[in-house]
Amino acid sequence: MTHPPSCPVCTTPCGLLDAVDFNKSCEELNGKFLPASGVPVSYALCSHCGFCFAPEIAAWTLEQFSQKIYNDGYVQVDPDYVEARPKANAAVLIPMLGDNARGIKHLDYGGGGGLLSRLLGEAHWQSSSYDPFVHRGTTIADLGQFDLITAFEVFEHVPDVHGLMANLRTLLKPGGIVLFSTMLTDGNIRPGQKLTWWYASPRNGHISLFSRSSLALLAQKHGFSFGSFSGSFHVLFNQVPPWAAHFMRPH
Repeated sequence: MTHPPSCPVCTTPCGLLDAVDFNKSCEELNGKFLPASGVPVSYALCSHCGFCFAPEIAAWTLEQFSQKIYNDGYVQVDPDYVEARPKANAAVLIPMLGDNARGIKHLDYGGGGGLLSRLLGEAHWQSSSYDPFVHRGTTIADLGQFDLITAFEVFEHVPDVHGLMANLRTLLKPGGIVLFSTMLTDGNIRPGQKLTWWYASPRNGHISLFSRSSLALLAQKHGFSFGSFSGSFHVLFNQVPPWAAHFMRPH
C-alpha cells in the first residue's frame, strides 16, 4: 500500500494500526484457533472518528469475498450464523414489537439463508429477507420499501459503508427505523496498541469496525439520527413511529 488510506467514513488520511493473520477468527474468543495462513491483513485506524478498517480486503470483488471468506468453511468460524443467531434475534424482536408487528413491513437485510424472516413469518410478521450473497439477481430497487429494517451482524462485514447507508435509505419508508447490531471499538481498539480484539477477525469478514462516533457521523451524513440500546444494539431513524414508541428509548 503506497499511500495512506483515507477513512471511508470521514475521508481523513489514516495510519496503519496493525496487521493480523487472515485466519484470525471470532472463534478465538472460545479458545478455537485456525492454523496461521501466513497472509497478513492490515487494519487502518482513523484518528478523527475512530473507524478501523481493512483497506485491502475492502477492495475485493463479491466473487473474492465468496471464495475466500463466505465459503464452505465459514460455518467453522461463525457457527451461530446458521441457526442460533437467527433464533436469538427472533426471540428479541417478537416480544419487542408484539401485536404491532402485524401492521408493518419488515426486511432482514443481510439475512443469509432467511431463517430469521421465516421465524418471524410464523409469528405473523410481514417479513422478507435480502442478502447480496444469496440473492445475486435481486437489486435494491426490486425490494420495495419497509417500515422496519433489521441488519444483525452486517455492518462489520460491509466494505462500502456509504453504499450500505444509501441502500438502507432507499429501502426505508419515511418514518421507518433500522435496528442493527455491531460491536463498538470504544475501549477495545487503541492507537499504538496491537490489534488483539477478538471481533477484529478477517476470516469472519469483519473488515469495518465502528466506534460510536463513526456510526453517529455516518448516520448524520445520510440523514439519520443514531442511538444505541447497548454496546452492540443500535437504531437509525428520522422520527419515532407510533408502533416503536414503547421501546425507542436509546441512550
